[in-house]
Order: sequence, then C-alpha cells, then structure tokens
Amino acid sequence: MLFGMVLALLGIFATATPALADEDDPYRISGNVQLDGEPLEGVVLIVDGPGGEQEVETDENGQWRVGVPERGETYVVTLDEDTLPEGIAVVEEGVENPNVKEVEMGQGGRVTVNFFIGEGERNVTSFFDQFMQRLVQGISFGLMLALAAIGLTLVYGTTGISNFAHGEMVTFGAIAAYFLVAPATLALPWWLGYPAAVILSAALGLVLDMILWRPLRRRRVGVVQLMIVSIGLSLALRYTFQLFIGGGTLQLPPLGGESIPLFGAVQMTVTDIASLAISIVVIVAFALWLTRSRIGKATRAISDNPSLASASGIDVDAVVRVVWIVAGALAGLAGILYAYYRPGIKWDMGAQILLLMFAAVVLGGLGTAYGALVGALIVGVLVEVSSLWIPADLKYASALFILIVILLFRPQGILGRRERIG
Repeated sequence: MLFGMVLALLGIFATATPALADEDDPYRISGNVQLDGEPLEGVVLIVDGPGGEQEVETDENGQWRVGVPERGETYVVTLDEDTLPEGIAVVEEGVENPNVKEVEMGQGGRVTVNFFIGEGERNVTSFFDQFMQRLVQGISFGLMLALAAIGLTLVYGTTGISNFAHGEMVTFGAIAAYFLVAPATLALPWWLGYPAAVILSAALGLVLDMILWRPLRRRRVGVVQLMIVSIGLSLALRYTFQLFIGGGTLQLPPLGGESIPLFGAVQMTVTDIASLAISIVVIVAFALWLTRSRIGKATRAISDNPSLASASGIDVDAVVRVVWIVAGALAGLAGILYAYYRPGIKWDMGAQILLLMFAAVVLGGLGTAYGALVGALIVGVLVEVSSLWIPADLKYASALFILIVILLFRPQGILGRRERIG
C-alpha cells in the first residue's frame, strides 16, 4: 500500500512539472544567443514566473524556447553565464544585471528575449555565497512547508487518516485570501483580509469534519477506505476551485519586493522576511499550545493511544474537531505564504506540494508534530540547495530521494517510534 501511495504521489508530481515549448503552445517565450553572428549551443536559460521555474538550453542554432501558462503576467529570464565560453559575458551598458531580463507576456502570446554577448568580465557569485543564499531560502521554504505538514500529521495522529485533500485545504487558504484582499474583489486591507482567510480555512476544516469525517468515524470505516475518500475529496475540491477561478494564475497584492541584505551576499525580499517571521511565530505558538494547554495535552494523548485517552475521560470527538480546525487554519496560512513564494495562485497549487508535505511527515515520523517540523526543514533545505547541482525541474525529486534513503535505515522516521505490526 505504501508503494502504491508513493506511485500516486509521483504521478501528482509528474503532472506539476512544466514541459518545454512546442510549436503549438499558445504562449511562448523564445530567443537567440549568438556571439558575433555565430550561434552559441548549450547555453542555459532559466525562466521563472507563474507556473514555476523552467530551465532550457540553446540548440545548435543558438535558439531556445519555453511554454508558459499565462499571458498578461511577468516572467524573469536569466541567462546562466557559467555556461558561456571562457572570457565571454552578457554585456549591456547602464544595466546592472544584463543577464537577467523581465518580460511581460502580451495578448499575442509570443515574446522574444535576446541577450547581448561579448567579451567582458562576469559578475560571478562564489559557490559559498550561492550555497548560503539557497540555505536561507530553504529554511524559509521549510518553515512554510512545516505549517501545512504539521496539520497533516496532527490529523493522521489523531484519526489515522492519510488526508490527500490537505493540499486543497492549502489552495483554499490562498483563494480565500485573494477574494478578500484583491482590488478586483472585496479589496480589504491585507492585515484584515489574511487573518479572515485563515479563519475561513479553519471553518473549512470544521465543516469537513462535521459533514464527512465524523460520520465515517462513527461508522468505523477502515483506514484504506478513508484514504480513498480523501483522494475523491481532493479531486472534487480541486476541480471545484478550477470552476470558480479558471485555469489561470491569480496574484495577491504585492507587499514589498525590494531585496534587503542580511549578511554576506545573502539577500531576502521584505515579503520573504515577513513569511519567515510569521512561520516562526506561529510554529512557536503552536508548540506552546501543544505542550501547555489542556487540549494540546489531550491531542498528544489521543495520538499516543486513542482508546486509553477515551477511557481516561477525554472527549475524543471534541479534541479531533479542534484538530481539524487547527489543521485547516495552518493549511490556510501556508497557502497564503506559498502564493507569495511561487508566486501566484492556481487551482492545483496545493497538489503540487502534496508530495513534499507527505515527504516531510514520513521523514520526521508519522503522527509527530515535531517530526513534521524537522522533516519539513530538511525537505525545504534539500529542495533549494539541490538546485546548485541538479536542474531546477528536478529539485523536488531530491526530497523523495532522501525520504527513501532515510526510510531504508529508519523506517519509523527521524522522531517516530518503532512499532510492531501484527
């Protein structure tokens, strides 16, 4: 069954990976890379924007192209100068970073981006500086991922449900935030709209428990059947989102895109710093709730032994209901932060990181909140740092690889407990 789950997750991951452009793609960014009229083959370009990051190489004619999902959106095209011949660089007077260009996909669906190549000195960033930048970004991404993974592992620990619809709870938080704060909708201030979106996400968790999971628990439905129900719920919610927001990419209002130097060559935008700070504060508050509050202690007791907890006088149904509310709120907050990290909101954005959430939960130890935090940090750092060695399109696969390696030597996960089956 575990092998089947991995195959299903791999299928989800495969559908989220963008492909190179074909001639029939409706929206395409393309260009040429030449030196004195001679084409340069094998030069790497990275296109980042709605739909994720894509990497492409120039062909024997010095040409390249990628398909992109949206028009009317801004894309950043970066030429990797390390793939240029020795002594050659991108040169353009009066431009600080000539190897980086921002383009907007117009209504025509075609954009051409050319770079001026010539002899010059490259603005080279040392490997250590690149590593530190990726490490900081990985920690930030890992903490954001932990918000979603903690809710997922809480639900599993108290109910035994492997909730494949948790990704859609992440998506719901981002969509709710958009409809509350976007100028084209209610246009609430962000400091009011985002907390309201988190509350709506918590309400979604409560509603799902009341109308679906609680009746199934009372009927003593098996774990496998519950997992199948969660897969069906995931598909239903995902395509409901597509019905309401379409297949395009929505953008939350910008909160500050300027970069701030932190230490050395490491820089972060104001939005990234705010995301990092919010994640830390919420995780610390959750840890205090889990260890100090009465409901938190009851949650841990139910996760350890539901039957014993019930015999001790704990209202298991009431605690599980609170767990669903907390899981929904954390997933909604993670969705808002992920919408700024991607950037953008899509109807299937939660499904795109579902593999990473399960990897974090299994890696840290099923049913343990602190294990989910540790696992999410490891996954986040691996995803970002691994792109220094492997193509950006494959960076999520590194999380699955380390998951397999850890489980070979420690099947219960890093902080999980060894249990006897049968």
